[in-house]
Amino acid sequence: MEGGGRPSAAQAVLLAASTAVTALLYSVYRQKARVARGLEGARKVRLDGELRAVLLEAPGRCVPYAVIEGVVRSVKETLSSQFVENCKGVVQRLTLQEHKMVWNRTTHLWNDYEKIIHQRTNSTPFDLVPAEDSACVTVRVMKPLDAAELSLETVYEKFHPSVQSFTDVIGHYISGERPKGIQETEQMLKVGTALTGVGELVLDNATIKLQPPKQGMPYYLSSLDFESLLQKQDSSVRFWKILTVVFGFATCAVLFFLLRKQYRHHRERQHLRQMQEEFRQAQERLMNVEGGEILKNACVVCLSSTKSCVFLECGHVCSCHECYQALPEPKKCPICRQGITRVVPLYNS
Repeated sequence: MEGGGRPSAAQAVLLAASTAVTALLYSVYRQKARVARGLEGARKVRLDGELRAVLLEAPGRCVPYAVIEGVVRSVKETLSSQFVENCKGVVQRLTLQEHKMVWNRTTHLWNDYEKIIHQRTNSTPFDLVPAEDSACVTVRVMKPLDAAELSLETVYEKFHPSVQSFTDVIGHYISGERPKGIQETEQMLKVGTALTGVGELVLDNATIKLQPPKQGMPYYLSSLDFESLLQKQDSSVRFWKILTVVFGFATCAVLFFLLRKQYRHHRERQHLRQMQEEFRQAQERLMNVEGGEILKNACVVCLSSTKSCVFLECGHVCSCHECYQALPEPKKCPICRQGITRVVPLYNS
């Protein structure tokens, strides 16, 4: 604590940082909890002949947040894998990722570093159809790339290591960066994949569409079944809740420490004021006795007994015998701080 009982700059920064992190974690936890509650309350509909009738009965022919499960089927054309034969899909993502080692000047260690240097995503319109291969009811999936969770399967992955000469190695050690290579990856949402879609289900003329919801809830196109997707969200909520509680306790501990310091400082100030008040009252009592004559001859240490010692060689008369005995060794005059070599008793007649 600094003078006046105020927290030091470091303590104030620690408390502010801890409070800010706790507030941020709590905000994320609230958001995750809201998403989990919304997912639990989503209406689960079946992809069968009754779906059109359900939407016709719904207000505005729309279910704002619905869960539907089906199998991917392309509408017209499909996308072919560039590396795997007879691999057809409706969403294709090609990624080039650079891998290298970077020297950390703080820890003096080489750390792995990854960076996406190129990524391209292709998509084609597709539907969700019943798993029984019945084409009587289909759901058109709109804006699949906007999904918060889009399950893509890795169909090809290859790492191309960097070829380096001795000169390159020396240069990399000097620059602090050592290239490891380029990783090439192809991911696809293949035709026939079972998907769980969570979003807004709407009947638009004769077409049933699954699209991103308008209430700010996340849009899912996941290969997990609905129960597994719900458990995944609940696990995320618990994780952020635990982090929030841990940092909340840390913030409370820092606040308790500062308040305890502040309380102790307040108690010390109270005690000092009490001593000052007692000293003032003692002075007033001495001033009121015999016109202040006793105060004039009072010991400067205790202010209660009469001066009865002459200190040599300085010659000051300022203390009673009891206070002289209580002075620490080596004894010094309370007035001028000169060493006391002899003490002569003083008798008032």
